[in-house]
Amino acid sequence: MMYHSSSRQTDMIHKNKENVPVANYHCAPARVTRARAKALGASGVLPPLHPVTKQDHKHTLQPKTKRTSSDNNKSATDVARIVQSKRRAVLKEITNNPFNQSSLKVTDGIKIQISNEVKRFTSKKNDRVVVAPSVCVDPQGKTTKGSNDESIIDIDSKHNGPQMCSLYATEVYNNLRTAELKWRHSVDFMKTVQQEITQEMRSILIDWLVEVCEEYGLASETFYLTVALIDNYLSKKSIGKRRLQLLGITCMLIASKYEEISAPRVEEFCFITDSTYTKVEVLEMEQQILDVLSFQLSLPTTKKFLRRFLLVAQTSYKAPVIELEYLANYLAELTLTEYSFLKFLPSLIAASAVFLAKWTLDHDEHPWNGTLEHYTSYKESELQVTVLALQDLQLNNAAPLHAIRQKYKQHKYKSVATLTSRKPVKLLL
Repeated sequence: MMYHSSSRQTDMIHKNKENVPVANYHCAPARVTRARAKALGASGVLPPLHPVTKQDHKHTLQPKTKRTSSDNNKSATDVARIVQSKRRAVLKEITNNPFNQSSLKVTDGIKIQISNEVKRFTSKKNDRVVVAPSVCVDPQGKTTKGSNDESIIDIDSKHNGPQMCSLYATEVYNNLRTAELKWRHSVDFMKTVQQEITQEMRSILIDWLVEVCEEYGLASETFYLTVALIDNYLSKKSIGKRRLQLLGITCMLIASKYEEISAPRVEEFCFITDSTYTKVEVLEMEQQILDVLSFQLSLPTTKKFLRRFLLVAQTSYKAPVIELEYLANYLAELTLTEYSFLKFLPSLIAASAVFLAKWTLDHDEHPWNGTLEHYTSYKESELQVTVLALQDLQLNNAAPLHAIRQKYKQHKYKSVATLTSRKPVKLLL
């Protein structure tokens, strides 16, 4: 009896299998595609209309193991928590996290471990954040210490924007201080290298390039880099009188490509010289300059330091003073036409321009303080020679080259070229 009953059940199963395809065919809610017809002939069962999800497919590939009831009953909240924990693990590897007390603070070239006893505090005066004075070492090896009578203002604490790079600003400018010594060119190349051109020819060329920058609306960074490229080339290779202007426009072309978003075309620089030079000559000169300079274009100019030092100087005021920025830039640009200022480092010129600009605008407050000394790494006594030379240049209204003076007499620059100090700066130094 058991044998017959089992055989009867087997016959019923075969009959049901034969009837399934027909039932599926007539009851299918959609048409049978080629893929479904092929699956129908192979297995006798129509595949589902919607494909199996990727997550279900992974489960079918896993080995068949026993699961506990807790594994089967995992909620969506648990899955979301697991995914979130993985994302946090990845973000932990990002290096631009804010510093805390256990982090390393970089101050003027030396890394000092911040102890738990040293804490930052906020000054109620002018709503400025100040930090305790600390020892700092500059690239020349000089060690300075903040004054005990006044605190050093942390100029990077309020700048959280990614473009300000407040976490790395100190290290960046320390590298610039090292680079200005490493890539410094000769300061007497007019005597040792050049044979045809003179200091006056160089000054006339730079004075004309000021007008070219104004004509094409180029940034001041482009102008500073142009002069730096000219001086670096002249310190390495001799050039004739006829090719001096070609050197100037080609260096400006290279600087424009480096600094500007949209640089002028080669034809425009040829046009500005009244077609004295052809496009082929400019391109050949460009190749020659890059070969002589070994493609070293990241030169630390006065403008790079001036931007940082002005940010420090503005902390002396409750609100930013735009005249201070224009006046310091004016004084710094005046030095570009003067061959005698090549003996001063760009950072020294920038610090001296800030010193003289503050003194010109305000005689009631001393222009130098502990914060400026801390971030510039220059003491007041180290600025004496440069500041006095810079004031003589400022007061020399009879100078034959006046492109920079005319530029800063414009109203958009607050006419800072007309400002002079009522008291001589030598009384302070």
